[in-house]
Amino acid sequence: MHPVLFEIGPFTIRTYGVMLAIAFGVGFSLMYREAKRKCFYPDKILDLQMCIVVFGILGARLFHVLLHFGAYRNSPLEIFMLWKGGLAFQGGLFLAFLSCWIYVRKQKLPLFKLADFMIPYVALGHSIGRIGCYFNGCCFGNSAAFPTQILSSLGLLFIFIVLKMLEKKKPFDGFIIGAYFVLYATMRFFVDFLRADLTPCAMGFTVSQFISGGFFLLGILIFIMGRKNAKL
Repeated sequence: MHPVLFEIGPFTIRTYGVMLAIAFGVGFSLMYREAKRKCFYPDKILDLQMCIVVFGILGARLFHVLLHFGAYRNSPLEIFMLWKGGLAFQGGLFLAFLSCWIYVRKQKLPLFKLADFMIPYVALGHSIGRIGCYFNGCCFGNSAAFPTQILSSLGLLFIFIVLKMLEKKKPFDGFIIGAYFVLYATMRFFVDFLRADLTPCAMGFTVSQFISGGFFLLGILIFIMGRKNAKL
């Protein structure tokens, strides 16, 4: 654990916030550079990145607060102290995806083509962000032998590599985003068994595991729809 990176007078620079900034910076810069290289809606990509930042952080924070409401009941101002950590990625993914979907619909852009292009870089950024969780001491495992933050980071890096390998061979638009949902949901479901900061809510499973099940089914549904449309 190394939650504080350094201090400058009264200002404290926290490792979590720095890693979050690096995660967005690396993921988005690589995404935009590739969009410009391929002439693939670079201006629209910038707009969608803004949607991801604003609504992703908002959704992640809201979901975290809902999951740990008791910790904020007596000190509600801490809800706004994002630099201390406390972002639930699944909530951020949902709200960011919803906001991007609304934007794409209004702009009449190809949803699945854009999703396929962007999602590998989201996985890469998430991988970097998990290192911030490790230094912050959140999302911890049952014992020191199971650094779940590092396991998640490596798993997400693996997902990024797999998705980039699949890009040139995808059989239909939506294949990459579908693969992401299936791979991420599977990884998250099993990693949660090793986490000590989550409490089972029903049948021995956590809320995040149930949501992972929903993401997995969404990925399968995208596969089914994509294959059906590809045959038409």
